[in-house]
Amino acid sequence: MTIREEQEQSKLQPYAEAMRYMNNAEGILQQTRKEDNVYLDRKYVRMACGTAYLGVLEAVDKWLQLKDVPNPSKKKRKSIEFYTANVALLDGKLTSELHAAYRVLHIEGYYEGVCVVKVIQGGFDTAYQIIARIKPDVPEEELKQYLDAYTKKKASLWQQLSSLLSL
Repeated sequence: MTIREEQEQSKLQPYAEAMRYMNNAEGILQQTRKEDNVYLDRKYVRMACGTAYLGVLEAVDKWLQLKDVPNPSKKKRKSIEFYTANVALLDGKLTSELHAAYRVLHIEGYYEGVCVVKVIQGGFDTAYQIIARIKPDVPEEELKQYLDAYTKKKASLWQQLSSLLSL
């Protein structure tokens, strides 16, 4: 296996995890109705935006790792300042996308509870653009199979944990 193939394979799990967050966020968002281009239940919009933002952070973490950016010390928590400062040194377009995802998904959607469909959908679109940066260069069928298997494995682990906690 070449170094490039190994790098692409190492992207499979983080990409699958980021996409799992996005799939969960889409599912949460579907639990609320829309009327006149506004979501009617703020609770689900906030949950969906928070989940989508975590998917963005998964992708940016992996992207920074691929660029050999060191993590902060274990005593220090990663902040948006950590992400934007390090991303800005490497990619101006990603910096703009990250800032947009932070503002729309984290601040407006999660904290403020903005329920305008176009605003939230714009945040989701930006999240998918960011996640696409770590998409492995493998055939679509192989990627789909991996994503399906990964999602089922995670769901199975959560079921096992739930059953253990209910004892």
